[in-house]
Amino acid sequence: MLTEERLKRILSIVNETGSVTITDLVKELSTSESTIRRDLAYLDRRRDLVKVRGGAVAISRSYGTRDDDVLSRKSRSIEAKRRIAIYAASLIGDEDFVFIDAGTTTELMIPHISNHRAKFVTNSLSHAMKLAELDFTVYILGGEFKNTTEAIVGEEAIASLSKYNFTKGFFGTNGVHKEMGFTTPEVRESLIKRTAMSRCQRCYILADHTKLGSVYSVTFGDYLSAEVLTDSATDGFKDEATITEVGKS
Repeated sequence: MLTEERLKRILSIVNETGSVTITDLVKELSTSESTIRRDLAYLDRRRDLVKVRGGAVAISRSYGTRDDDVLSRKSRSIEAKRRIAIYAASLIGDEDFVFIDAGTTTELMIPHISNHRAKFVTNSLSHAMKLAELDFTVYILGGEFKNTTEAIVGEEAIASLSKYNFTKGFFGTNGVHKEMGFTTPEVRESLIKRTAMSRCQRCYILADHTKLGSVYSVTFGDYLSAEVLTDSATDGFKDEATITEVGKS
C-alpha cells in the first residue's frame, strides 16, 4: 500500500470511530508498528488527528490540556449533572465508607445523600463544609489547596489516602475514553484520583455525555476500572457494560 493511500485509510478509520489503537491499525493495514507510529506522528504534525499514547483520536473529538475554573464548570450541563448526582447519591448505604472527589458533579450529590450512618472522606474543602452542615461524619485530606478546582492535592494528601479503605468512591473526570481511560489535565489531581481509586472496593465515574470520547493530558484510571454514570451514552459507548445511563426522561 502506498504511503498516501495508507494515510488516507488511517484518517478514515480515526474519523469514523473517533479513536484507534496502534495495534488495530497494524492489523487493519497489514504493516509494521514502526510505520504506523511514523504515520501517526506525521498526521499529528499536520493537525489531521491527535496522537495519544497507544494510538490516536479524531481531531473533532475533544482533546484538552487545561482545566477551567469551578465557576465556569458549574454552569455547564447542569441538569444532566444533577440527574447523575441524584442517582450516585442513591448508591450510598448506611454502612458505606465513601470517598467523594472534588468536582462540580460530585458536589451536587451532597444534598441528596440520605444515609447518615455512612462516613465520608473528601479532598474538597467546599464538599467537606456542605457535608458537615448536613451533620454527616466527614474527614478532609490535608495538603496543598488548588484554587482552580478547589481541590486538595500533593504528597501529604496522597499519604493521607494510604490509611483509608473505602467501600465506594465517586470521582469527577474531564474525559472518558475506551483506550485512554479516565483523564484530567492536571498531574497532581490525577495522582489523588488514582490513589483514591486504588483504595476503593467500587469506583464510580460521574460524567455527563459531553465527557464521553474526550481525552485530556493525564490518565488516572483504566476504562474498565470503574462504572461510568452518565445522562446519555453517546455513539461508541451505548450498551457498554461499564456505562450506566441515569435519569433519562
